[in-house]
Amino acid sequence: MNAVISPNSNVVHEAEAQRQYARLKLPARISYRTPQGQELEAQVLDLSVGGFGFEPGNALLAEGQHYKGKLMFEIEGIGFVMDVQFQVRSLSGGKRAGCEFHNLKPREISALRYLISAFLSGELINVGDLISTLQRENFTKARKNGVEGKASLLQRTKALGLSLGIFLVGVSACTYILYQLYDVYFVTHADSAQVAVPGQQVSMPREGSVQSLVKVGDVVAKGAPVGTFSSNMMDVLKGILPTEDLTPDNLQRLFGKTFQGSLTSPCDCRVVAQLVGDGQVAGKGQAVFQMAPVDSVATVEARFPYRAFEELQPGTRVTFTIAGEPAEREGHITTLALQEGGLASDIRVMIKPDRPLPTELAKRPVDVRISPFGGELDTRIKQGGAALAGTLLPADAAAGK
Repeated sequence: MNAVISPNSNVVHEAEAQRQYARLKLPARISYRTPQGQELEAQVLDLSVGGFGFEPGNALLAEGQHYKGKLMFEIEGIGFVMDVQFQVRSLSGGKRAGCEFHNLKPREISALRYLISAFLSGELINVGDLISTLQRENFTKARKNGVEGKASLLQRTKALGLSLGIFLVGVSACTYILYQLYDVYFVTHADSAQVAVPGQQVSMPREGSVQSLVKVGDVVAKGAPVGTFSSNMMDVLKGILPTEDLTPDNLQRLFGKTFQGSLTSPCDCRVVAQLVGDGQVAGKGQAVFQMAPVDSVATVEARFPYRAFEELQPGTRVTFTIAGEPAEREGHITTLALQEGGLASDIRVMIKPDRPLPTELAKRPVDVRISPFGGELDTRIKQGGAALAGTLLPADAAAGK
């Protein structure tokens, strides 16, 4: 005999009526704010990790509306408040409002689970156990499946590029440190050095003020004027006029008058330096210009400490860098002697460059060094460092642009 089910029978599928979490009657209260701004409080009828139910006692709630409130518990005489967000999922004639939690944090979920577990097991709820539960890490991160765990080609390329960059930075830093140690302990440096050019000086024939006619670096023919000077007429005629001519009238006429003269080049020279500024007064015999013959050969004059005596021998190979020039030059020591007028522990050496130096480099500062392995090792180390810098930096940055 087949059973006939009436169309009006209240049949509900088990899967629809099944709850995800079991709700229990726990002593708690809910305080919430209505959209109209009213602060209301009610007794919680049942509670679970997924939601709760309470008796609203008013018609201000709307199904589907979201609210913010506070769940209030009392444990061992101590109040425990939990901030919650919830949504009203069902209303039963103002007698019961079924609510679902939203955006619960792991700490709140752990606290609710502890309260429910203790209530189900019949244990006493105490504050110490609750605090211990909140302090523990009760959730673990979800495991990644095989697809998510695999890095993409772009990510692998980025990781490989980053690793290679870190490796190159480490290699370049190690190379730099080793080169600095080698430079400190094995390379002999000059205390000071400069480009020296054999030359002549143009001196003042008498006391007076100077005015130059040339600039440093100009080439001047022999006998050509390089500057002028002006002296007081009384200083010029002092010692020349006889005593009987030194009358008050003559002295008055001579006072204020000046004598003009010129300074000439002693050779076909290049002006290396001007030793007295324009308008300044120079004494008789004081050098005004430093001149160098245009056909002279420039050398390097360096001063080394006496402890470098063993390395300072005629013919010793040296490398040097002139200020303003990017490339290194090489040469050898020709003569050496103790520093004149300086400390007895200083040795002055003359270095002949392998390639001729322009005379306009006279007085330029120079960095001179003597390497036990010659300049080839220094050059290779610097080239290696430049190559590493070129791989780490763009082309414009490596070129200094």
